[in-house]
Amino acid sequence: MSSVARANRAVFLDRDGVLNSVVMRGGVVSSPWSRDEFSIVPEAAAFCEALRGQGWLLVVVTNQPDVARGNLPEDELDAMHAALRRLLHPDAIEVCTSGDDGDRRRKPNPGMLLDAAERLGIDLAHSWILGDSRKDMAAGRAAGVRTLLLATSYNSAAHDAADAVVPSLADALAIITKSRGGASDETIL
Repeated sequence: MSSVARANRAVFLDRDGVLNSVVMRGGVVSSPWSRDEFSIVPEAAAFCEALRGQGWLLVVVTNQPDVARGNLPEDELDAMHAALRRLLHPDAIEVCTSGDDGDRRRKPNPGMLLDAAERLGIDLAHSWILGDSRKDMAAGRAAGVRTLLLATSYNSAAHDAADAVVPSLADALAIITKSRGGASDETIL
């Protein structure tokens, strides 16, 4: 057990499809491969600012296997994350560039969440994950956080994987705000 106190509550945020727009490649949802394709969603800044104002830590947790696949140069990934830091001010950005589903940090595995919790003193039982995929929800459940799925045109099959499904960042904010952040708080749903 770490000597870091577990007093902080956090919202773990998937990147693609939550904070920035996805890119469609041949009808398939994809991550941006360059800074030119990277576009922060308009509501993201106000959403992050509101959460920060309520005392939540913001931790981006993102699978980026296109680095390992050779589609995404690391300098482009770094440029995208520099833009995230400048515009949204997350407390941490956790990245898994592996394409190996056995990697403990690659969602649906909880490694990125657990590593951030250890380093930042996050109380997972009083934290959330907001994502747009079944993998995000599985990683959250495995880490012991509440799960919110942001509904999109491409993820209706994942709706059953979340504690709650929300149509917008504003609705996610309302649920998180109403909660005390705890996994045992039954008043949120």
